[in-house]
Amino acid sequence: MFSLDGKTALITGASSGIGRQQAIALADAGASVVVVGRREDALLETVQLINKQLAKSDRQASTHVLSWDLLDRDSISDLAAACAALAGGGIDILCNTAGVNHRQSVDDITFDSWDSTLNLNLAVPFFLARELIPYMQQQRWGKIINVASLQSRQAFPNGLAYGASKGGIAQVTRAMAEAWSEHGITCNAIAPGFFPTELTAPVFANPSQSDALAQRTAMGRNGEMQDLNGVTVFFASPASDYITGQILYVDGGFTAL
Repeated sequence: MFSLDGKTALITGASSGIGRQQAIALADAGASVVVVGRREDALLETVQLINKQLAKSDRQASTHVLSWDLLDRDSISDLAAACAALAGGGIDILCNTAGVNHRQSVDDITFDSWDSTLNLNLAVPFFLARELIPYMQQQRWGKIINVASLQSRQAFPNGLAYGASKGGIAQVTRAMAEAWSEHGITCNAIAPGFFPTELTAPVFANPSQSDALAQRTAMGRNGEMQDLNGVTVFFASPASDYITGQILYVDGGFTAL
């Protein structure tokens, strides 16, 4: 039920953080992976980590690296075609994980920073998914996993543009599910709590701040990257075939308190 043998997953933002962890988890579950991001050297590090994980069980994964600027809207269809070609057919699982958070005060937000945030965090997930949908429709099976946020439901300081994008991605996830679920394609979102990633580096660089956030969770700790493995594989696998349009908070109970 949780096996991804024979499936191909595309993960954007796989050069670090959540995207990298998703790539490792999906490959460990049997999927071939196409890792996408701007930094080829970091993507190659992701592949090395995948191979290191699989070596523990004497397995290998089919991995493909694709360096791409996702902010180039005009090239989204080219990206989808390139990924499908690398996959030898089409993409079964799409993880829309690339994102940006400029952490600007409301007075410092510019049109450029607003546009880059909404483009990468909100527009790219929809338009990339739409390019990949025909193959999923043809086989009547596909999985789309978006990344929401604690800011999908509550405001944080210096997060107005980011929060707008993540509130939007929660609704886009539901709308994608409404549009495509009848074709056997599910669309769900993971809403992480505080995990040590590049986006949250300023938080974890301040021990008192990260400790205070940990104490605001029901579990009394912040997230560890492996905490994302189970939910990623679940949403990508047949185990979740009757679950769609949902936002699952993986936050140690932060939103429960």
